[in-house]
Amino acid sequence: MESRDIILRPVVTEASMALIDDKRYTFDVDPRATKTQVKKAIEEIFDVKVIKVNIMNVKGKLKRQGRYAGYTKKRRKAIVQLSEDSKEIQLFGEE
Repeated sequence: MESRDIILRPVVTEASMALIDDKRYTFDVDPRATKTQVKKAIEEIFDVKVIKVNIMNVKGKLKRQGRYAGYTKKRRKAIVQLSEDSKEIQLFGEE
């Protein structure tokens, strides 16, 4: 898989933004990606040094629209810890 295919999008929530102070970033990744593939993709795309990767599978939630019920899409989430001497990842365009 290509590096840009592995990392889908950053997760922007209140909890994930609080982790940025500790140089921990949260991304949605491809469900087939492994920890080593995620590590190599982050290092290649953002030019940083990754020391730790935690991955979790998030099940889809049950959603209802009247009498019809279905599930949202399942996804895979990765929390990436950067080294202390590594530069920070800019998630938003800063001017």
